[in-house]
Amino acid sequence: MSASLSVFTLYRDPMAAVSWLVEAFGFEVVNSFGAEEGTIDHAELRLGDAVVMVQAALDGQGPAPEAEGSTSRAPVLSLDDEASVGALYERVSAAGARTLHAPGTTPWGNYRFEVLDPEGHQWSVGSYRPGMSW
Repeated sequence: MSASLSVFTLYRDPMAAVSWLVEAFGFEVVNSFGAEEGTIDHAELRLGDAVVMVQAALDGQGPAPEAEGSTSRAPVLSLDDEASVGALYERVSAAGARTLHAPGTTPWGNYRFEVLDPEGHQWSVGSYRPGMSW
């Protein structure tokens, strides 16, 4: 069986979210749909093989609440090496991300950082590729 996994995240201001993800992470917009000119209801962004979909949040929808330095869910972006992780941390920090965990190595060997984007969604970026043998 062949499978792939993408993540979608709901944003109150999807236009601003897409702009920020392009600036902060370097994503490229590959598809975008808006019911009206100048709006985004759904967008698809790619960075290498990673795909994230941004959708307009309905009233009451938003990020998972932060508790003890984390939220209950986060997209995980896997990069090639520690140098790439460190460079991206500098980039997202300069774009205004709030740091939850500065770059460091986990007990399972993942060099990673975790940040909150401007709407409070957690992002985890590391050198470990989930699903691969340790």
